[in-house]
Amino acid sequence: MTKKEFTDKMAEKAGLSKVDAQKAYDAFIGVTSDYLKAGERVSFLGFGTFSVQDKPARTARNPRTGATINVPAKKAVRFKAGSELSSAL
Repeated sequence: MTKKEFTDKMAEKAGLSKVDAQKAYDAFIGVTSDYLKAGERVSFLGFGTFSVQDKPARTARNPRTGATINVPAKKAVRFKAGSELSSAL
C-alpha cells in the first residue's frame, strides 16, 4: 500500500476530504517522528507500540569476499503489535 492509497482509504473511512486526510497523515508522521527522536515510546492501545532501540556496534563478514567489516552503532525503530492487531491477523 502506498501513501496515496492509504490516505485515500483513510479519507473514505473517516468521511474526510483527501486533502484533510493527507494533512492528518502528515501530522501523524510528524508527531510520531518527533517523539521517537526524543527517545520516547508511542503507544496506541490495541494497535501497538513504536520505540527506539539502540543497536550496538558489531563486526560482520562480507559474504562475497569473506572480509570482516565494522558496523557502527545505530538507533532503530522497533514496533511491537498490540493484542487486538495480533488477534485480527
